[in-house]
Amino acid sequence: MKFVLYAVARIAFFLVPFGLMMLMPIFQNLWWLAAIFSALIGLSLSIIFLRKPLTDVTTGMAERREQRASATRAEREREEEDAIEDAANDAAGDDRA
Repeated sequence: MKFVLYAVARIAFFLVPFGLMMLMPIFQNLWWLAAIFSALIGLSLSIIFLRKPLTDVTTGMAERREQRASATRAEREREEEDAIEDAANDAAGDDRA
């Protein structure tokens, strides 16, 4: 949810200045210049106002990545233990015969 809010804010920080600039007659012919200025304004606003949300989003992403890594690590260890146990059972079965 935090990621969605952060993404919407970033998009709004670009689209609002772009829309305002496109209302000016000079930028209607030079839309690419309005896009460049809007990107710079949006970047500046994001750096100033979205520092905390960016930290929250990146922390959440890092936590999810770590959870996935620990889950796959535990699964890998379980598979290795099962393989060792199967090999031991096979070896024990061969000794009885």
